[in-house]
Amino acid sequence: MSKLEQILVLDPPCDLRFKGPFTDVVTTNLKLKNPSDRRVCFKVKTTAPKRYCVRPNSGIIDVGATVTISVMLQPFDYDPNEKSKHKFMVQSIFATPNVAEMDAMWKDVKPHDLMDSKLRCVFDLPSENDQVIDVDLNSKATAPVQNSSKVADGPVLTTAKTVSASMNDSEMKKLTEECKRLQAEMDKLTGENRQLKDDGVRMRRAAQRSDHMTSNQTGSSSMMQQTTVASLPSLLVVIAAIFIGFFIGKFIL
Repeated sequence: MSKLEQILVLDPPCDLRFKGPFTDVVTTNLKLKNPSDRRVCFKVKTTAPKRYCVRPNSGIIDVGATVTISVMLQPFDYDPNEKSKHKFMVQSIFATPNVAEMDAMWKDVKPHDLMDSKLRCVFDLPSENDQVIDVDLNSKATAPVQNSSKVADGPVLTTAKTVSASMNDSEMKKLTEECKRLQAEMDKLTGENRQLKDDGVRMRRAAQRSDHMTSNQTGSSSMMQQTTVASLPSLLVVIAAIFIGFFIGKFIL
């Protein structure tokens, strides 16, 4: 018995193309459409299961429905000289009227009831022209957003500048008042220092005057003592002359 032809319509039909760079996860989509009048079960397999993540990798497609499958290529070091040998296979069977266990149905399926399609994996690196176009499109797409963000940030920046200016004014006012207070204290201390200097000068002058007066008084008292001592002999001579004259006059006369 010949093998059944694939009932599902695959998009893309032959190749799964992954566009680099491959430094991050690269995802491509595979669409499965059921054009028949019966429900169809599907299963997706790959020759490199550790390199790909497939969601969903199995399921049931209703009549006339389409299922989109995401095939995610994991990051890897791409070598352009190495050909990709990775392949995918989509298997399908008609669902039984009462589907209870999918695993049991796939296990018991007969080979002539199994339909499959194979797809080849192709890795594409973006060309320089594509990179330039992508950069231009990204810059044009982000330009309005940047402009709008600038417009939106305008009032915020203005408010921030106003707040900063007011803070600077208040700080300047506080600093000015503090400088004035320090200047007043310095003036007060300078006046007190000058007063202390004047008081010291007056006290020194008063002390000098008192010392001078004391020395003058001591000199005058010593001079009076010397005069008194010097006048004592003359007084004695006068007294002696008076007595002598008295005796002479008395006895002689």
